[in-house]
Amino acid sequence: MTADSIDRDTLAALLKEDSPIESIQAVVCDLNGIMRGKRVPVSQAEKVLGGGIRMPLSIVGVDVWGEDIIDSEHVFASGDMDGICGATGRGILPVNWTSRPSALVPLWLFLESGEPFLADPRQALAAVVREYQKLGLRPVVATEMEFYLIDPEPDSAVPPISPYTGKRLDSDAILSIDELNDFGEFISDVYAECERQNVAADAAIAENGIGQFEINLLHSDDPLKAADDAVFFKRIVKGVARKHGLAATFMAKPYGTRSGNGMHVHFSLLDAEGRNVFNDGSKEGSPILRHAVAGLLRGMAETTLLFAPHFNSYRRLRPDTHAPTTIAWGYENRTAAVRIPGGNPAARRIEHRVAGADANPYLVVAAILGAALIGIRKQWTPPEPIMGRAHLPSASAKIPSEWGQAVDAFEAGEIAAEIFDPVLRSMLIACKRQEIAGFAEQVTDYEFAAYLEIV
Repeated sequence: MTADSIDRDTLAALLKEDSPIESIQAVVCDLNGIMRGKRVPVSQAEKVLGGGIRMPLSIVGVDVWGEDIIDSEHVFASGDMDGICGATGRGILPVNWTSRPSALVPLWLFLESGEPFLADPRQALAAVVREYQKLGLRPVVATEMEFYLIDPEPDSAVPPISPYTGKRLDSDAILSIDELNDFGEFISDVYAECERQNVAADAAIAENGIGQFEINLLHSDDPLKAADDAVFFKRIVKGVARKHGLAATFMAKPYGTRSGNGMHVHFSLLDAEGRNVFNDGSKEGSPILRHAVAGLLRGMAETTLLFAPHFNSYRRLRPDTHAPTTIAWGYENRTAAVRIPGGNPAARRIEHRVAGADANPYLVVAAILGAALIGIRKQWTPPEPIMGRAHLPSASAKIPSEWGQAVDAFEAGEIAAEIFDPVLRSMLIACKRQEIAGFAEQVTDYEFAAYLEIV
């Protein structure tokens, strides 16, 4: 996207002498879902929007602490070459929760030749969407985002103090209207910032955990926008929380004994005439729906790393919680990894329930749509849908329950290799193995308490 194709009125307003915005954050999203980039003066807005910013291609592959990957072929061995940062088309997004107003310009990476850099997670999703276009299909995607509000002062997760009662929250409050009211000013500000950034926020609920909330994002027939919305939503929630003297976390399992934070993904497929191809008028859905489900199930072990990318992610994937542990599907079954919601057949869709809220939305949606597409193209047939509790040990194959196991499955997976570019796969595998090594070197306070003077 060039500066000539953006909203000229928006750019003109940004550059006015009395504009309160002094700087622009020019950012790309890395493989961990973290925004990285540069702060530039607002006078350079047209340069940023016109592709005049360059960043190292390796920036998308740094570890969660922002460190280069040791011995990576994509850093020093290749000269750590730059890529071209093109505007994604989202334009200039106002950031109003900081001490001084600024703006965010989301970018994605291209090679010097002008070709997309397919290790950029947004480019990876775009590549999957192009494959659907070849079949005349358009995915419709929505996400449900869970998060906790916590006290910003302690070093570990502590429930926040209610702005209304002045008391610290001390109990679960699923679907509590009172808790929504207690944090009503925060939620109202989140909705206001979502509207400013064109993030389609829908219903908000109080979830299972202490201070846990879920806000649903509306369906979009542009999967890139749906993933954008999820990425920007996380930044909005964190920023608005700080403004209110709170902290917000999308960590998969901030409390060991309470509900984790999930990112459930709903999707359906439209044909060229706008018809939902998952709907054949029946309660079961069409053969295409079942082919898609089969692809999701066959690819699940290989792509778990994208749904559970961090050390903490695997604390969420435990039996008898609202997170799945087996590779199973079912109708109106929230214990299954893949759920087919009931309701009007015209709205027939698939809900994928594996990803944690800590995952990168671009990679999550790419993995889901990619695996479903392979199932559709190969006309795979899924096993029988599971009835009742999917956590039973004999129910079906298990979702990888350990981080290293998930990395190995992603590296060896044929379906993962069909969905993702080799450079993205090698960068992500190297990143995760470096992070695993980092965690392995740490001795926790819990270990000290258990062993220091006892053994």
